[in-house]
Amino acid sequence: MPAKDDFLLTGKVALVTGAARGIGAECAMVLAAAGASVVVSDILRKEGKETVEAIKKTGGKAAFIEQDATKEDQWVSTIDTTIDTFGGIDILVNNAGIEIMGAVDGTSLEDFRKVMAINCEGVFLGCKHAVAAMRPGGRDGRGGSIVNISSIAGLIGLPFLTAYGASKGAVKLMTKDIAVECGRLGLNVRCNSVHPGVVETVLAESFIQKNCALWGINSRDQMVQMFIDKHPLGRLGKPRDIANAVRFLASDASSWMTGAEIVVDGGWTAA
Repeated sequence: MPAKDDFLLTGKVALVTGAARGIGAECAMVLAAAGASVVVSDILRKEGKETVEAIKKTGGKAAFIEQDATKEDQWVSTIDTTIDTFGGIDILVNNAGIEIMGAVDGTSLEDFRKVMAINCEGVFLGCKHAVAAMRPGGRDGRGGSIVNISSIAGLIGLPFLTAYGASKGAVKLMTKDIAVECGRLGLNVRCNSVHPGVVETVLAESFIQKNCALWGINSRDQMVQMFIDKHPLGRLGKPRDIANAVRFLASDASSWMTGAEIVVDGGWTAA
């Protein structure tokens, strides 16, 4: 088989959470372009359906499921519907997440728990039910690849991100735990994480605006340049930069990788 075929996803089925817009939408479109049938899940119905239509317009196969990633019953039904719709599940991209910023002494316990519920518990539930479906004897039973979207905030300390950093750090270690467990038990399920820097999305724009307020900087352009300067490659990331890393981890090209973290941050954490 030609080496280039290792990167193809022909005949595979992917579920991408938080795929209505931003990084999740780009992941869904890139996986579909590589040949996968893709389920787009999100609480944003309108935008989620638009992602599906964009995939279909390019000849891809996709379907939308409205899903709250914090609800276990919805995880069960989403994975069941994915299998019923496309005949299996080979890839899960745990992308759904939120960001609440603030000084540690100004962060409420309610906000901390909200971030952990979506960013950490949601990933746990996705991994739990994907492994149950992918493992031998599971409803699909042919193995698969789980890709968890973490952040550089899960690798290094950053101001005003106590809750977010805690959730993304938990995702990093949870990924490794699941990877080792599935590997040792011979379940044929791989689990890896991706750690983006600042990527040009709606979430990033909110991040920039909140940093302006927290640091007392009136100029958005000045704040953007400050973040650009953090990345040695001299630019913010694009959703495609992250989606291409996800495609690699989803494909057979990464078949000897599990428990790994791929950092896609323009060099921020290397500087």
